[in-house]
Amino acid sequence: MDEEDYVRFVHDLFVFNDKNATLNYILQKRQVERPRELLVHIHAFCLMPNHYHLLLSPAVENGMPQFMKKLNMGYTKYFNKKYDRSGALWQGKYNKKLIKRDAHFLYIPYYIHLNALDLSRPEWRKGEVRNVAKALKTLREYRWSSHLDYLGEKNFPSITEREFIAQTIGTRARYEREISHIITRSELAGGSNNLE
Repeated sequence: MDEEDYVRFVHDLFVFNDKNATLNYILQKRQVERPRELLVHIHAFCLMPNHYHLLLSPAVENGMPQFMKKLNMGYTKYFNKKYDRSGALWQGKYNKKLIKRDAHFLYIPYYIHLNALDLSRPEWRKGEVRNVAKALKTLREYRWSSHLDYLGEKNFPSITEREFIAQTIGTRARYEREISHIITRSELAGGSNNLE
């Protein structure tokens, strides 16, 4: 609903990614430092107005379902309290796709980050973006993803583990060149449909 909600969700990505019990939000500020035990490795994310995308790999056995439960329940509790509402926030259980091929794993961060273009340039999904410079500017201005961190600009660097994917993506220029190819070529666009 507002920027505070986005900030809270990013906060929750960090806080709930811990095998240890999560303390009440107010108590966390007074919490003594203790080592975190990650449930998942977050490689990429993008928050949208009514959903989100994550690229995760487990850090511990059953880490993904534990993390998703903590994240979804915790954020829903915050949202319901703030907006004086009750009930489910998300439509059904989260969806997951097992990535079986390296090529798909390497494409997914682009797809996740490009979701931000749905808000102003949905033609990217058909590979029909005509003004690449404006599309790249739109992505740089959208703060609610790990895109800026992959560009080398610190946005939310403590949320994601980028080392493995960053090696493949390469330089900022190469990363933006690949984005340009995806959003201007119909055979490369189409999002997760390419994963089947």
